Amino acid sequence: MTIQLCLAGATGWAGSALARAIAQTEDIELVAAVSRTHAGRSLGEVLAEPRLTGPIYATAEAALAAHPCDVFFEYTKPDVAKANVLAALERGANVVIGTSGLTDADYAEIAATAEARGRGVLAVGNFALTAVLLMKFAEMAARLIPQWEIIDYASDGKKDAPSGTARELAARLARIRPSALTVPLDETQGLVETRGARLAGSQVHSIRLPGYTISVEIIFGMTDQTLTLRHDSGNSAEPYVDGALLAIGKVGSFMGVRRGLDSVLEI
Repeated sequence: MTIQLCLAGATGWAGSALARAIAQTEDIELVAAVSRTHAGRSLGEVLAEPRLTGPIYATAEAALAAHPCDVFFEYTKPDVAKANVLAALERGANVVIGTSGLTDADYAEIAATAEARGRGVLAVGNFALTAVLLMKFAEMAARLIPQWEIIDYASDGKKDAPSGTARELAARLARIRPSALTVPLDETQGLVETRGARLAGSQVHSIRLPGYTISVEIIFGMTDQTLTLRHDSGNSAEPYVDGALLAIGKVGSFMGVRRGLDSVLEI
């Protein structure tokens, strides 16, 4: 059975790589795309890929109204992502979220709508399979090591902080336990802000500099020993394609919200 897909953010850095990969698949059909910049054109024309025949719309609402779909893939910006996801759920689509910056409150609202509509939402902070493995390894380590801190690296132009990857990692570790602090934050001498932000029980530091694409690092510490886990992405969006395709195929297999690609994989 072919999955009918609507892709929001189809002409962006990550979205265009995913669209080109979909053009080579046989079980996913990209029926519509969302891009304000290229609205009114065909996606194949914009991406120079003739196998992509779906039209581009300026808004998710317009695309969903014209082309009912099985899966809506959200790959835009935080300020419109929640509205896009809710609109897709109301139209009866399952949703994959690749946009970072949504809060826990946003996900609570999305979860309520998904449950009410009997649809699935898979939110993935990072589709790279190496990032998925980092999170699994970090969960294993957190069960044995009580102290850690997360460092989130991205380019100087990335506006949201921390990244979706760091948010997802902190949320997952919170289900195990909060990271212990030898010196409580309110007893810090000097600038407490230099200790990072307390997010879901983890200290998180966001670095934004030229030269980085997307990286996340978690450092676990015990007496006289440390463990460092790190995922680094290069300049292309290719690392995210395989995971995104897996997410599209799996999102219809459950109801409600799941966070993390590994939540639908057997690892």
